[in-house]
Amino acid sequence: MRQYETDSGARKAVFSPVDNRARVDAVVHRLGDAIELGLLADGEQLPGETELAGQLGVSTVTLREALMALRQQGLVTTRRGRGGGSFVSLPEVPADDRLRARLRGWSTEELRDLGDHWAALSGAAARLAAQRTAPEDLDPLRRTAEELARAADAPARSRLYGRFHVELAAAAQSARLTREQVALQSEVGALMCLVLADDACREEVAECHRAVISAVQDGAHETAGTLAERCVRESAARLVAVRLSL
Repeated sequence: MRQYETDSGARKAVFSPVDNRARVDAVVHRLGDAIELGLLADGEQLPGETELAGQLGVSTVTLREALMALRQQGLVTTRRGRGGGSFVSLPEVPADDRLRARLRGWSTEELRDLGDHWAALSGAAARLAAQRTAPEDLDPLRRTAEELARAADAPARSRLYGRFHVELAAAAQSARLTREQVALQSEVGALMCLVLADDACREEVAECHRAVISAVQDGAHETAGTLAERCVRESAARLVAVRLSL
């Protein structure tokens, strides 16, 4: 079992207080999105109920209802007795035909609009990260970029792709941007399997991610933002192309 660094900005955003409205749903979405995106590792033990409720700013009753919903979705398992607790259960990525069926639910206009929103988020995150982050804070981004370059299967590539953009927002030291990226990646991230299965595409994306990191490290905020936007727009364009082929 792998557990990511407890002090990473992306993980802090996962465990920050949720919105006051519809708190059970908010907890379910927050933790569910993080699990599907791979920010919480398969088999990882969640904090105890009292601690986790305190981190999320909800009552233990609310948390228990949310955990029950996550168990029903197959995203969390609970073990009793010594060494027990709530554990992450990473879901299987939908099969290719199911992903294509999901993509058919998007119009090309909606995908282009999504690409615009996504590019705006990632571009803003890259510019802020270049202005705010220290070189050592880029280690999560570097690891994710290198893991993507080596990933052999499309599901792993799609999770790493999404995680990169979440960690980029975390490097910008913006909890709101980070949460927005988590929500966006959970909405569209699995669809990236349809384009990242291609090795050439994976290599292009990995190279683009390395270039973003280099620009952020150099403090070249405009270059970093432009590169991040280009990477996202190219990905969205590939999704549109797949959609048009269905």
